[in-house]
Amino acid sequence: MSQVKSDLPHWDFSTVFPGLESSEFEAGFQEVIEAIASMVQLFDDNGINRLETAVPVDDQLVSLFDTIINRFNAIDEQIHILQVYLYGYLTTDSRNTEAQARHSQLLPHLSRLSLLGTRLTAWIGSLDVEELLDQSAVAREHEYMLQRARQQAQHLMSPEQEDLAAELALTGTSSWNRLFNNYTSQITVSIERDGQTETMPLTAAQNLAFDPDRDVRAQAHQAVLDALAEAAVPIAACLNSLKGETLALTRRRGWDDPLDMVLFQNAIDRPTLDAMMTATRNAFPDFQRYLKARAKALGLPKMAWYDRLVPLGQGEQSWAYQDATNFVMTQFGTYSDKMRRLAERAFSENWIDAEPRDGKRGGAFCMGLRDDESRILTNFEPGFSGVSTLAHELGHAYHNLCLAERTPLLRDTPMTLAETASTFCQKIVENAALQTAVPQDQLIILDGLLEYAARVVLGASSNFLFEEKLFEKRKERELSVEELCALDEETQKASLGDALEEGSLHPYRWAYVPHYYGSTYYNFPYTFGLLFGLGLYAQYQTEPEPFKAGYDELLSMTGMGNAADLAARFGIDIRSADFWEASLDVLRADIEKFAALVDATE
Repeated sequence: MSQVKSDLPHWDFSTVFPGLESSEFEAGFQEVIEAIASMVQLFDDNGINRLETAVPVDDQLVSLFDTIINRFNAIDEQIHILQVYLYGYLTTDSRNTEAQARHSQLLPHLSRLSLLGTRLTAWIGSLDVEELLDQSAVAREHEYMLQRARQQAQHLMSPEQEDLAAELALTGTSSWNRLFNNYTSQITVSIERDGQTETMPLTAAQNLAFDPDRDVRAQAHQAVLDALAEAAVPIAACLNSLKGETLALTRRRGWDDPLDMVLFQNAIDRPTLDAMMTATRNAFPDFQRYLKARAKALGLPKMAWYDRLVPLGQGEQSWAYQDATNFVMTQFGTYSDKMRRLAERAFSENWIDAEPRDGKRGGAFCMGLRDDESRILTNFEPGFSGVSTLAHELGHAYHNLCLAERTPLLRDTPMTLAETASTFCQKIVENAALQTAVPQDQLIILDGLLEYAARVVLGASSNFLFEEKLFEKRKERELSVEELCALDEETQKASLGDALEEGSLHPYRWAYVPHYYGSTYYNFPYTFGLLFGLGLYAQYQTEPEPFKAGYDELLSMTGMGNAADLAARFGIDIRSADFWEASLDVLRADIEKFAALVDATE
């Protein structure tokens, strides 16, 4: 078996380029710039944009289309590697001025490439797509992309306006998002412990929510609130500006509201969203019951916000990083050798950056790098929640492995389906841990599972409602810091009810959740992913071998079909509330078991 580092690792990008100042990186950087410039010339020479009059789909046009798609795939591959490489520096050390400078240098070229994508969409929307599909094998391979491009072309501004929007994004969307990431990653928090004042990054202070000492948790929570309050004005400016720009562009592009645009991007429709959100609202009381049972396990009348993550004791099982990696590899192997080998590579080839530190962004994510390689960022804390997060992000890496056989243009997976493999892999590890655990460890594992589910069901629903109300209010004017805080508490209360201590909600959640600043309505895809993944896992348990025969192909096709059609391959109707209720029933059963274990320990 591969050797696994026992300390918290940093990821390795040296296999891509030796360093930011290396000749290899410079050559790769210039190659991308030249490839984009060459593509711009190709588009200009051939008038690739919206066509006012129909053109025949003849041999010349088919040849041009094939050339464009093949070159787009090649450029996407090149530029994706470059972006991920730079992002590897930016997300682990926001003070790296060289990485910041090179990323800033790349942005105008990314804007040009984005505009080429818009021009290609407008051009495809002007063509006879059925005739093109009939004559071009490349078109047939990319049929779903073409059909979506034809729909999207109906929501484009004029070529001149799209050109201007792409240029302004450099000093708009990109700059506001970069300011948020850089600014929040450098916020520090001061904590008094053992008579000493300790200064630490915001993410490290947030990780004190895992500390067994309630006084430490309470002090850290208040210190985080104080730090965010002090930093809130520029962060609010970021949020107001980003959401204002989104509203302006969606209106100009003919969408009724931003949600319609996001549903299209996520390859689902309103009936699907409505069915899922209705089912999740029905489950609010069940998750509130879990939170109250958790308070009972902690010996509290009710939990405060800062009590939600503290482990329920140590348990007998050790979950240090090396224990976590070994356990994940073993359990992935129960599904398939392919999944186990993927985990082994990730650990032995240093795909993972696990250490929390100054300048590193919070949370966790996975980035596909090249071919079947990925890179994963976590802020690992010993405990089963750290194991679950590791399995979740490795699930994304497994998804990337399955997508590697497709062209870059066919790997573009909507967020709804992007959570499929991560949820599935997380469930494999959680179920395995439950089967062998003693009651106290079962309580701890179930708690980790349900804490994540509560974030995705209660938390994501609250975030969705926050963003929905924010957009509605932002149509009229910008919101002040005080208004944003009040709105955040109001929407948290809507899902949490009376499950937490009065007055203990988090009014500044909006100021540190990075997804608000990088996307629109990021929240419901996580709910979709969890519940869709649970539905697939239930099918796997019922019929393991038939499931395995089609699962990897399903993952490889998540950029090639809408969610309803892909779900139908497994006999799932995602427009039916029954499907979502059945998935939530799995979680309700876990809540029942958790509450019974809590009662049994009294």
